[in-house]
Amino acid sequence: MSIQELLRVGVEKLKENKIEEPIFIARLLLSFILKKDKIYLITNSDKNIGKIETGKFFECLDKYINNIPLQYITNSQEFMKLNFFVNENVLIPRADTEIVVGEAIQIINNNKFSSALDLCTGSGAIAVSIAKYTKNCNIVASDVSKKALDVALKNAMSNEVSNKINFVCSNMFESIQNKFDLIISNPPYIKRNIILGLDENVKKEPWLALDGGEDGLDFYKIIAGNAYKFLNENGYLVLEIGFDQKEDVENLLKDNYKDIICKKDLGGNNRAIICKRR
Repeated sequence: MSIQELLRVGVEKLKENKIEEPIFIARLLLSFILKKDKIYLITNSDKNIGKIETGKFFECLDKYINNIPLQYITNSQEFMKLNFFVNENVLIPRADTEIVVGEAIQIINNNKFSSALDLCTGSGAIAVSIAKYTKNCNIVASDVSKKALDVALKNAMSNEVSNKINFVCSNMFESIQNKFDLIISNPPYIKRNIILGLDENVKKEPWLALDGGEDGLDFYKIIAGNAYKFLNENGYLVLEIGFDQKEDVENLLKDNYKDIICKKDLGGNNRAIICKRR
């Protein structure tokens, strides 16, 4: 089949399954399979595609129709203008988190901090971004999942910052030994009973990275009760929160932290909590 024919059949299949933006999705998936851009597909529309590539294209279409996130199919997600490898072992980095990371980078650069801890690193998007956009900051990136740490290390290497990051398998603070100028975390924070009501493609992401317990605050309670012990004097704590968690998280922090502020994301939702160790 030619590129034009493949795309036509792919678009029809997506339409039959009520997939939005079928032309965009079909082109993106075929570009991924062929490792070519959209212009190539247009200017070479009569070029015949081999059986192997054709089979892979329809396999990707089936995955997408069955709610596998596009990022897991292509193993790629952009974050902070960097490219990250992602698979089913890690949460897909979101644009909202860029606000949180941007605040941390600004704090580190303004204060000339030299050390940071990224708890629940997942794909390593936060740690890698901090390493990329700060000059002399060494980072410890921790996660309870060894499979997630494998992905994070892969991303550190592909973005050429692996020399600035030490990856540690740790259940929160259990295997953390040093003190840091800044601790940042985007922990699981979705209420357990809400997860089942999320979009089908979101439910394909690792439960471990979504489940914040019955009230969504399990990990914030651990962080609030322990992070200050691992912060240097005048050290900062930066947390991503859910849009409705500002007051709950601030109440958890008020005893051991000061100068607590909250920053909104581009959608106007509360997203980043920033505070200092008392």
